Amino acid sequence: MESQNINHEDEKIIINQELNIWEALIPVIALVGLLAYNVFVFGDSALGGSNQFILIIGAAIAAIVGFKNKVSYKSMVEEVAQNLKSTTGAILILLMVGALAGTWLVSGIIPTMIYYGLDILNPTIFLAACVIICAVISVATGSSWTTSATVGIALIGIAGALGISPGMTAGAVLSGAYFGDKLSPLSDTTNLAPAMAGTDLFTHIRYMTYTTVPTIIVTLLFFIILGFTNDTTGAADVSQYQGAIDATFNTTPCYL
Repeated sequence: MESQNINHEDEKIIINQELNIWEALIPVIALVGLLAYNVFVFGDSALGGSNQFILIIGAAIAAIVGFKNKVSYKSMVEEVAQNLKSTTGAILILLMVGALAGTWLVSGIIPTMIYYGLDILNPTIFLAACVIICAVISVATGSSWTTSATVGIALIGIAGALGISPGMTAGAVLSGAYFGDKLSPLSDTTNLAPAMAGTDLFTHIRYMTYTTVPTIIVTLLFFIILGFTNDTTGAADVSQYQGAIDATFNTTPCYL
């Protein structure tokens, strides 16, 4: 009887043994290497489906490492299920956010923000205004890419008419867009990060403000100074952009 107990305890010790750092890195290195090779071979087409096979191969390599260290198949499945369970809330939020962002775009809420945001443009504060406009829209949509691809393009076009460097404008657009994306409750990464770390969304956002708010303040000061020292050669004509928005969407201050 004692012998059976000892064997059972020994088995538990074997099952619960920790991996050394090199064994733990094997699946990670293999995954990164295969993804890099996949992108090198297929280029942009890698996102079309071949990456998914790489992820499956990476999971298989991780399973082999687990089996080598006496981790049972049941334990692996339970851990996978637990990880999926922890991200279920974030996944549901992302699905609803996608629907919400699309609804806001089609209904005219986001175009209205862009429409009235363009009204505050002034050559002197143009770059700082770009940061603020993009930050607000990015917080509302939860997407830095959407912000950059919509209002960002319009702002770069206006910058050309003012004689302001497109590079400076792009920097201002991205600064605001990524700031808003980082703090938006609708952002995918902002939802997934706390889900994986085991905390709640708004605690995660609160702690991110410790670094992002000082950063955006410094960025705004930089662009304000740059605006006062930068010579402009034209005037901000936003009528064509506002006309295009009006022709496509129903814009009204009530949406704000």
